[in-house]
Amino acid sequence: MTNSKAVILLSGGLDSATVVAIAKAQGYACYTMSFDYGQRHRAELQAAERVAAQLEAVEHKVIGINLNGIGGSALTDRSIAVPEAQEEGIPVTYVPARNSLFLSLALGWAEVLGARDIFIGVNAIDYSGYPDCRPAFVEAFERMANLATKAGVEGQGFTIRAPLQNLSKAQIIQTGIRLGVDYAMTVSCYQADHDGRACGKCDSCRLRAAGFAEAGIVDPTRYS
Repeated sequence: MTNSKAVILLSGGLDSATVVAIAKAQGYACYTMSFDYGQRHRAELQAAERVAAQLEAVEHKVIGINLNGIGGSALTDRSIAVPEAQEEGIPVTYVPARNSLFLSLALGWAEVLGARDIFIGVNAIDYSGYPDCRPAFVEAFERMANLATKAGVEGQGFTIRAPLQNLSKAQIIQTGIRLGVDYAMTVSCYQADHDGRACGKCDSCRLRAAGFAEAGIVDPTRYS
């Protein structure tokens, strides 16, 4: 157990909600951070606020970034359809530089807060092929964080924690249920409607549904 502060990236989805619960269970004072980056699934921002409140985050911050200004992803450019069939390779739902930007801003807030731990819900098993969810990326960003900050240079280094890295979606759900996460509050769908109802067809919806089925837990997702 620890009384340390931690900055936690909270999208409002299943994985990031579980990460907040894990950090809280480990005794961290949780400072959660979400991003309004021009995503088409904006219902996740309201979901993030609900999760932060339910899991008693000390502070929840929403930062605006105009990633739809550069486009290049089905999540930020409405002229690109969200695929409803599994794709080979890196899918069009990959958002260029997203996790690099999110972690950089989390790093800045952590330095201001005097926090030394940053949590992110990336996963190397049930992920969608995104290169910025891989262990090598997390390790490289941690090295960079300790080279590029005043705190790191002065010997008060940062640790990037990815506690879901090697868990299946079912294991993530089982962990969250044990820690009291209310998954009905979360939104994972890439094209959820304004009320947070899921399409049931996109890659994120398929992974979520399969995880609940494998875990043997009733799926609380609301579908449109």
